[in-house]
Amino acid sequence: MPENINQQPAINIEISEETAEGVYSNLAIISHSNSEFVVDFIRLMPNVPKAKVKARIILTPQHAKRLLYALKDNVHKFEMQFGKIEEPEHPQLPPMNFNTPPAQA
Repeated sequence: MPENINQQPAINIEISEETAEGVYSNLAIISHSNSEFVVDFIRLMPNVPKAKVKARIILTPQHAKRLLYALKDNVHKFEMQFGKIEEPEHPQLPPMNFNTPPAQA
């Protein structure tokens, strides 16, 4: 009986040079509907009142959950190798002004 009967077939993943360069982001905004999660990656610059979305990733709820677990696992591995990632006690969040009318109850 072959030993690799339960192994997944290998996937060949390619990446273009432009994509491999990556996009720097220091803010992510996550929204969701009943069928998808949308993650917008934004770069905020000091003293610039406007920021643009640099990348948008749309995920199924199942893939969003897998990403959550993968990030948790990788942060744990990072901290085991390099030490705890320190977070500020009171992080300053940028103002979120989406030019939408104020909510009313």
